[in-house]
Amino acid sequence: MIAINTASEKYIPCANNMETNLVRVLEGQYLDELTSELCDFTLEEQNAATEAQGVKPLASSDYVPIVGKTVTYVVACVIVNDANEVLMMQEAKESCAGKWYLPAGRMEPGETIVEAGAREVLEETGLKVEITTLLAVETAGGSWFRFVLTGNVVGGELKTPSQADQESIQAKWCQNLNELSLRANDILPVVELARNFRKRQPKDPNWHREILPARKAHYKNYLRVVVAIKNKTTNQVYVLLSEKTAYHFPTVEIHPGRSIHSTLKKFMIELFGADLPQHRPHGVLSVEHHTSGTQANPTDGMCLTVLVICRPSIESVSLIGKCIWHELSKDLSGRLAMAVAGKNATFQLHVVR
Repeated sequence: MIAINTASEKYIPCANNMETNLVRVLEGQYLDELTSELCDFTLEEQNAATEAQGVKPLASSDYVPIVGKTVTYVVACVIVNDANEVLMMQEAKESCAGKWYLPAGRMEPGETIVEAGAREVLEETGLKVEITTLLAVETAGGSWFRFVLTGNVVGGELKTPSQADQESIQAKWCQNLNELSLRANDILPVVELARNFRKRQPKDPNWHREILPARKAHYKNYLRVVVAIKNKTTNQVYVLLSEKTAYHFPTVEIHPGRSIHSTLKKFMIELFGADLPQHRPHGVLSVEHHTSGTQANPTDGMCLTVLVICRPSIESVSLIGKCIWHELSKDLSGRLAMAVAGKNATFQLHVVR
């Protein structure tokens, strides 16, 4: 394979392991690399750029995500049975007592995303579940994230009113959510998503496989972007690579005071300049998260890998950063094109404003 730098019009040999890395993120696996050393646009650099414009930074450059203190991770589980009924629980909290909602709640220190999901379902519904896949990632600002999961019941008993506690009053299977007094309607889109996922045909190219968050620890929160573009002449697909230290997919530290879309746009300007090509985030390819570290020095960070599609052809796009375009092999080009064509071939990314 070769890579092309459109600024210098030179062809540059590209490390073959980048295609291996692309396969890994397409399959939801973690990348075995030091993300902190490969980050192209740190929070410190973002703040310096902001200050250069005479604007006070929204967050300290030494920001570190710590569960329960500086970052909020929430899990929401949409469990659907063979009758297409959804597992719902009745709230016990004083602020919304009696309302119905999906089993959901905040992750606790030391938990993984999957562990938190299984715990919330057990506490609020009495059922034990095996989490099988991530469905969506929702964000509000850069320090609140909700991971939508689904799975299968493997044991336990449905909680009844006689077992009411501070977690919930009761739980039940529900066919029509319109019959319930919901705590909020924000769950309706993800319920429909989970139902459609369950009804999908095996190996449907329009849907992602069952993929769980990859267990890899990060000290900070990162957004890794797989930017795809087509060559109008050959119809081949290229992906953008950064040349910093070693070839890698461009990576930016997530700004805790901005939305993911804002962080992404400012990063794209760093890569392409003010003449930014029309583009759109297609969805999330993978989530890397794991808690290791210690209570005094936790590693609560994560890395979201997002697929970004450039609408113009490669012939009309210029780069200003230390980046190159890498031409994919025919098979991988087709695989990525299939992911782009399928609306649900990636995890949905919802940005709450």
